[in-house]
Amino acid sequence: MNKVFLIGRLTKDPDLRYTSNNIPAASFSIAVNRTFTNQNGVREADFINIVAWRKQAENIKKYISKGSLVAVDGRIQTRNYDDKDGKKVYVTEVVADSVQFLESKGNRMESNGVDEIPTTDVKDEPYVDFGQEIELSDDDIAF
Repeated sequence: MNKVFLIGRLTKDPDLRYTSNNIPAASFSIAVNRTFTNQNGVREADFINIVAWRKQAENIKKYISKGSLVAVDGRIQTRNYDDKDGKKVYVTEVVADSVQFLESKGNRMESNGVDEIPTTDVKDEPYVDFGQEIELSDDDIAF
């Protein structure tokens, strides 16, 4: 089973790009606090790379920005490619099935509760609106 649940804050604004087939893909990273402190009493964080696709990617770009608190439900993916110098680059990231916005843009850091915030969830039929089957490879992604 490959399942990941994370809650964290965006480390920078999401980057929205389109594949050669015009499919939106958003990439961003979140800082996830560890549950323990280090020897100096400081709570450290892990920085996790996330990628989201299609309408979810467009909503992410539209509604969240650096510092936004989000919950991500997805799976871990590893891939590799050769960079411009011919060196092999290995990438580990979370492919998001669902990204929930845990605070609104206007109420960031001001609200103790969670307001009505749009969410994106593609668990049921993520490709239902696209008609025919689409094959993707790492060459289709322009990050």
